[in-house]
Amino acid sequence: MSRAIPRLVVAGTASGVGKTTATVAIARALRARGLQVALFKCGPDYLDPTYHARAVAGTSHNLDGWMMGREAVLSTFAAETAGADVALIEGVMGLFDGASPTGEEGSTAEIAKWLEAPVALVVDASGMARSVAALVQGFAGFDPALRVAAVVCNQVGSRGHLDILRQAQAQVNRSLPVLGGLPRDEAQRFPERHLGLRTADEAALPEERLDHWGAQAEAWIGLDALLEIARAAPPLPAAGAAATPGAATAGAQRGRARIGLAFDEAFHFYYADNLRRLEAAGAELVRFSPIHDARLPDVDALYLGGGYPEVHAERLAANAALRGEIRAFAGRGGPIYAECGGLMYLTEAIRTLDGRAHPMVGLVPAEAAMCEKLQALGYVEVETQARTLLGGAGLRFRGHQFRYSELRPSQRAVPVEPSAAPAPAEQPPSPSTQAPLPIEHAYSVRRRRGGQVSREGYRTASVLASYVHAHWASNPLVPEGLVASAAAHRKERAR
Repeated sequence: MSRAIPRLVVAGTASGVGKTTATVAIARALRARGLQVALFKCGPDYLDPTYHARAVAGTSHNLDGWMMGREAVLSTFAAETAGADVALIEGVMGLFDGASPTGEEGSTAEIAKWLEAPVALVVDASGMARSVAALVQGFAGFDPALRVAAVVCNQVGSRGHLDILRQAQAQVNRSLPVLGGLPRDEAQRFPERHLGLRTADEAALPEERLDHWGAQAEAWIGLDALLEIARAAPPLPAAGAAATPGAATAGAQRGRARIGLAFDEAFHFYYADNLRRLEAAGAELVRFSPIHDARLPDVDALYLGGGYPEVHAERLAANAALRGEIRAFAGRGGPIYAECGGLMYLTEAIRTLDGRAHPMVGLVPAEAAMCEKLQALGYVEVETQARTLLGGAGLRFRGHQFRYSELRPSQRAVPVEPSAAPAPAEQPPSPSTQAPLPIEHAYSVRRRRGGQVSREGYRTASVLASYVHAHWASNPLVPEGLVASAAAHRKERAR
């Protein structure tokens, strides 16, 4: 059985050419026409989907070929396009850039081919005229199995400039037209931070700016022609249900455990697919704020995702009550899983670029120090070296790293070899006591590029923290293991 899903990949010639602006503008304009738009982001990025979500008041899902695999990509796409009139898939980096310099693994092109989706190529046309045709022809002819169906020019200087670009491309290939563009508008640019775009909260991205770009797309881009291209995409075969758990699975197990999800200005990097898998395994997700809340909610485990704790370090440090609550939760044996920014929060302090050390929770005997230069970037594969709150030893899953901080162990850190079972829970010593705190490296982490292996995954009693942003489509046993640990702690609490 197959299903017709109108769809279009919005790809770029490189990073920074305006893929997110074009995707948001087109999505906003289509929504204004009354269409239901499903949005997706190729690759591991957390920030671009926040812009997508604001554009259509919905959820955007990541599609990553290397971390998820083909089956999970197809099933996620099928599940999240149910009821949609059209799907837009924003690419990552340049169209053919991915996990390897010699293959398409992890690239936008790989996802487009899996989805049998036509591609609209976004070109930064500033300072360009006839050369646009040479650039487009190179991309269009690079992979005959991929259909580049339209061109959208960004940073256009004027209507006259856009006409020149159209004529140049039409003279070379009329079947691959420039279907419009977006004018240069520095005042309406999306704000940036060291990870690229800033999170699209109301302060960074007011509704008026979204409406502005939607209106620009309606005025400058041939939306009817783009929709015609999207609707011409062939029907997709039905995806397997096993790769993406749905509402029926979640209903059968609902109520196994409650997991506290750190979610506020400092912590918000979560894959929607990961959260759905926790719910399908029976977890109820309860949001709390390490910045604003003085008490933890009544939960059986904590999940601290990534974000910008360094930006909000002073406010996190000021909330001593919540930091104490988390230490006490760990002391009662409560499972705590943390990724990247969550790991930084669990250390003794975050040292910001101005040299100031801001006290944090103190469950990991180290300091997270911000650096001027990027400290890690790229895909990784993890193998657990001992039983953790995610499951038994030998568990493998994939993820990625992107960080500007490094971990500096404190004097009270006592490295120990991974043990067969987690250490029994006990009240963690306060960082101010300088009492020794044993810590295990429970992960073996292999880099996708280069193959270097390092030890990571910081475990102390019921805590597991890492710089790795994991995608659990790579191993569905991981979210099941986390929920099982939370459910076991619930039973312990009930005794």
